[in-house]
Amino acid sequence: MRARLEQYFQLRELGTDWRTEVLAGCTTFVTMAYIIFVNPAILNETGMPLTAVVAATCLCAAIGSLLMGILARYPIALAPGMGLNAYFTYSVVKGLGVPWETALGAVFLSGVAFLILTAAGVRQMIVSAIPFELYAAVAVGIGLFIAFIGLHNSGIIVANKETLVSLGNLRNPDTLLAIVGLLLIASLMAWRVRAAILIGILGTTAVGVVFGLVRWQPQTYSFHDITATAFHLNIRGALSYGLVEIVFVFLFVDLFDNVGTLVAVGKQARLFDRTNQIPRINRILFSDAVATLVGSLAGTSTVTSYIESAAGVAAGGRSGVTAITTGMLFLIAMFIAPAVGAIPAAATAPALIVVGSLMIAHAAEIPWSNPVISVPAFLTIVIIPLTFSIANGLAFGFVAYTVLKIARGEFRSVNWLVYVLTILFIARFLYLGSS
Repeated sequence: MRARLEQYFQLRELGTDWRTEVLAGCTTFVTMAYIIFVNPAILNETGMPLTAVVAATCLCAAIGSLLMGILARYPIALAPGMGLNAYFTYSVVKGLGVPWETALGAVFLSGVAFLILTAAGVRQMIVSAIPFELYAAVAVGIGLFIAFIGLHNSGIIVANKETLVSLGNLRNPDTLLAIVGLLLIASLMAWRVRAAILIGILGTTAVGVVFGLVRWQPQTYSFHDITATAFHLNIRGALSYGLVEIVFVFLFVDLFDNVGTLVAVGKQARLFDRTNQIPRINRILFSDAVATLVGSLAGTSTVTSYIESAAGVAAGGRSGVTAITTGMLFLIAMFIAPAVGAIPAAATAPALIVVGSLMIAHAAEIPWSNPVISVPAFLTIVIIPLTFSIANGLAFGFVAYTVLKIARGEFRSVNWLVYVLTILFIARFLYLGSS
């Protein structure tokens, strides 16, 4: 049985083993466990019961990650997307006055659209249409994005009205704890410790406990609370409201965030084949679509692939066992969610910074002497972190690549779907600019 499982997950071919995969899955989980509390906090502002959304968040993250691991066999974890939950809350429910039940109906419709596009092969075509020369740029851009999030969460970088961002208060105890965590993880990696990131997160948490910096206030919680949101979505209401535009936004942002994450994690884990294609991509996209449907039925916003999966990859994760481990931990978290809250942001932020530093290495793969590639690559790299959007970075890179190819007279070498996507990206920018 064990031999069959090892063969199914291709552990030997991928140069990994059970221990490494489980440790990688644990690393991914503790790095993205914040979503168990951040997502409910955001959706609670719509009037959705907090504990119900906690349970729904754990459930859809578990199912999505398990599907990704078992069916697609990739080390990519899923959970409700940051940004998409903010759009759900502030733009749709609070901004347009749409009831949260109706907004969940729109999320469900976008999930159905995902499934249809996946079954028709459209999503696979979109991934294949991305110029492989931009793959490295997407990985670098997301690396900077991850690092930027880590620097912000640690307090090392803070918002500033005059300069946009500036150095934070390094004497702040939480920031000091994050710096200690960063040095700990980096030191462990320098000694080639395979579980460096996981040990660093847990070690930093322990230091925080010793110095009284871990603020844990357990609340009454039961998985049964999910009944307050489960199956409360209003699909008819979404259709009667005419929420086509909202469904499209959920669809568009999740599609390209997911594609960007897929390319970046695949690049980091060396999962592309010799033709720069991702094997079993239809299963990856199917897992994502089903997770979004489950999320809408359970009571949460759109589910997507998580860039924090790169932390597990950095810890050695290469197969679906990594995602399965993460999914199992989310299943456990459904019943002991408050305990997960003991891991402070100061412990996970250093992991994001380190993972970001590892992904920067892909910049060496970009032919910087060729402007047709280097300019779109540069725009992709800087736009992702500076706009806090993977989709925006892909859009700028796509448009610049297409325009420069035409300017060089090489328009015949561009995939027809690239032209279609470029037009869609430009239309999206025009729409955003006028709203």
